[in-house]
Amino acid sequence: MRNDKMITTLLLTVTTILTVVLATLVFTGCPGKDRSRTDTEVTTTTIGFSVATDTFIIERWNKDIKIFTSAARELGADVIMQMSAGGTQAQIEQIRYLFDQNIDVLVVLPHDTDMLAGVVRTANERRIPVVSYDRLIQGVPVTAYISFDNVEVGRLFGQALTAAVPEGRYLIVNGSVRDNNSYLVNQGLYEILQPYLDRGAITLVDEIWLEAWSSDEATTRIGEVLNRTEDIDAISAANDQIANAAIQLLAERRMAGEVAVVGQDADLMSTQRVVEGLQLMTVYKPIQKMATRAAQVAVGIARGEMPPPDRYVDNGSGEKIPFFMEMPQAVFTWNVDDTIIRDGFHSAEDVYRTTTEHPETSADDSSGQN
Repeated sequence: MRNDKMITTLLLTVTTILTVVLATLVFTGCPGKDRSRTDTEVTTTTIGFSVATDTFIIERWNKDIKIFTSAARELGADVIMQMSAGGTQAQIEQIRYLFDQNIDVLVVLPHDTDMLAGVVRTANERRIPVVSYDRLIQGVPVTAYISFDNVEVGRLFGQALTAAVPEGRYLIVNGSVRDNNSYLVNQGLYEILQPYLDRGAITLVDEIWLEAWSSDEATTRIGEVLNRTEDIDAISAANDQIANAAIQLLAERRMAGEVAVVGQDADLMSTQRVVEGLQLMTVYKPIQKMATRAAQVAVGIARGEMPPPDRYVDNGSGEKIPFFMEMPQAVFTWNVDDTIIRDGFHSAEDVYRTTTEHPETSADDSSGQN
């Protein structure tokens, strides 16, 4: 009987030791995670998202953030969001903070696409994958880049303007000189405009490059041009905030609606102005698709499941960067219902709030007449 008890005790001891050893192996086998966490926490994917813009009030980015965060959570990931309107140095500090939060992947909407190379190199050294969101970080390898076809945005600008104003005087207002997308949009715009410029059908009144994506700066710079001359037939505005600044200045001179103006982002005010006839076109970028896809890519990368990209692009780092690309759409008064409203980006009630006739009302009236 005594021998049986000794054997039983020995077996219990061995079992306990094996359990401790196995548990230790499980926790030490989980790379990149704090070993003091519980087993449930270890399996959670953590995404750090750094957003730095020139202002918090840009309607576009609020949508991106909400959609991305919601999509990531549905995939079982936590998102640590860091936002700043303080410029590049503030963003660098944000990213350094995220490094200390035990993140699995870093998503960056860069304020300055050239000045983040140093902190991204640090991420690479720490083996933290970096996803460049909307704007491509330059000069250093990143794991993935997710954006729209920004050259196509410029082409859509040019196509809309030349169709409406095939001959005339144009003002071009480009975006921030710190944003690589500004140059891509400008490239696409000139692909369309250059033949018209070469044969003299179109002349440039001026071309402006902004220091930041600032409606205040745009108002000042466009105002200076209009103070010199009001002989302008078309304005290419790099985004809808800049387009709004231009239209406001034109309205003060009783020129709104007479000058063809284009922008991008499908902000609510600009969409309203499209249906009012004050803005010729806005480029709608289906943010729901891009932000959701960005969350899927980020979570996949964190879990070692890199999805195949649409193409590869050069960011001056010597490596080809996987590019996950979505396509933009030109929105005019005639197709706003089939794009922005159909996708639920804005409601019909909001879009047509400032017009005298709501499309549903018009449809009811016409059916009554028949």
